[in-house]
Amino acid sequence: MKKYPLSVAIHILLIISLSIVSFMCLQKQLWFSSIVSTVILIAVCIHLYSMQIKHINSMYRITENVRAREIELKQRMATEEIKHQYYENLLNKVDTAVLVSNIHGKVEWSNQAAKELLGIKPQVPDILLSLSTHETRIIRLEVNKTIQEMAVSSTLFSAQGKEQLIISLKNIHSVLEQNEMEAWQKLIRVLTHEIMNSITPIISLSETISERQAELTENTKESKVMLQAIQVIHRRSKGLLNFVENYRKLTRLPAPTCSDVRVEDLLGDIKRLFANKNLVFENNYPNLTLHIDRSQIEQVLINLIKNALETTEKKENPHILISTEVKKTEEISIHVKDNGEGILPEVTDKIFVPFFTTKTSGSGIGLSLCKQIMSAHQGTIQVKSELKKGSCFTLRFYMRGLP
Repeated sequence: MKKYPLSVAIHILLIISLSIVSFMCLQKQLWFSSIVSTVILIAVCIHLYSMQIKHINSMYRITENVRAREIELKQRMATEEIKHQYYENLLNKVDTAVLVSNIHGKVEWSNQAAKELLGIKPQVPDILLSLSTHETRIIRLEVNKTIQEMAVSSTLFSAQGKEQLIISLKNIHSVLEQNEMEAWQKLIRVLTHEIMNSITPIISLSETISERQAELTENTKESKVMLQAIQVIHRRSKGLLNFVENYRKLTRLPAPTCSDVRVEDLLGDIKRLFANKNLVFENNYPNLTLHIDRSQIEQVLINLIKNALETTEKKENPHILISTEVKKTEEISIHVKDNGEGILPEVTDKIFVPFFTTKTSGSGIGLSLCKQIMSAHQGTIQVKSELKKGSCFTLRFYMRGLP
C-alpha cells in the first residue's frame, strides 16, 4: 500500500514523457519512433488502468469487510445490551440485595432491593467490606433505624484490570423470628402436653379422695388434716392446670380472618375502650385501610396500651401516644409510645420470648402472643426503649390502601 503512490507517480511521469516523445517524433515525421512510443504509452495507460481497477476492488473489499464487521459489532452490542437489560431487570426483581463496588467501597451498581434496603448511598458500610470473600456470615445491620439480621456474602473479581466486589445481602430477620417462634411453640406444646397428662389424674384422684373422706363419719383431727391437705393438692393442681392452659394459647392461635379495616375506625374503637385513660391518638390518614383480622390486631393494641398504662402509673405527667405513619416503601406503621420507666437494655431482645416477663405478676405470654399475631399478618412488632424515658412499640404492616 505504501508503494502505490510512487507507482502512480511513475506511471504519470511515463505517460507525460511518452506523450511528449510521441508528439515530437510525429512533428519530425519519425513514424516508426512515433508508433513505438505511442504503443508504449498505450501499454502504460492500460497498466495504470488495471492497477487502479485492482486498487478500487481492494478498497471495495476492505470497505465491505469493515461494513460487515460493523454490522456484526452492532449486532453483538445489541445482544449484549439485551443481556444487560435482561440481567438487570432480573436482579431488580429478586428480593436479595445485590451491589457492586470497588475494593475501597465505592458503589458502582446496585439493584432495586439494595437501594430500598440501604438507600442510594455512594459508599458501602464498613462492616460489609471487612467480610472475607466467598464466606457467608450473619450480621446485624441498622436499616431504617431498626436492627435487622442479614445473611451477607461477597465475591472478589477482576474486570478490565480493576478489582471489584459483588456483595449480596439477604434479610433473614423474619425467617429467624419464624423459626424461633416455631421452636417455642413445639417446646410449649410438648411441655403442656406432658404436664397436663400428669396433672389430670392427680386432680381426679384428689377429688375422689376428698369426696370419700367427707363421707366418713369419723371426725378426728387427723382426718381433718388429711382432708385439708387433699383439698390443697386439688386446688393447686387446678391452679397449675389453668396456668398451663394459658400457655397453650400460644400454640393454638387461629389463622387470621382478614378484611379491609379503616385505621380510623380501628383506633376509634380502642379510644372508646380506654375513654377514661390519659391517651392521645394521632392519625393523619383518615381513609387509610389495613387488610387485617380486626379482633386480633385490637388485642395486640390493647396489650400494648395496658403495658404502657402500667409503666406510666408512677409518672406525675403520664403520656401515651398512639400514632400512624405511612412510608414510601409501602409500609404502614402504628406506634404506641409512652414516657414510662423504659426497658433495661439487656432484656430488650428478650421481651417477646415466651415465659419471659419483668413484671412480678406477669405471665410472659402477652408480648409473645402479639408477636405471633403480627407474624401471622406478615408484619412485625419492634420496640425502642430508653431507661427512665419510655418505650415505643411499632407495628408494621404492608400497605393495602392509601388515603
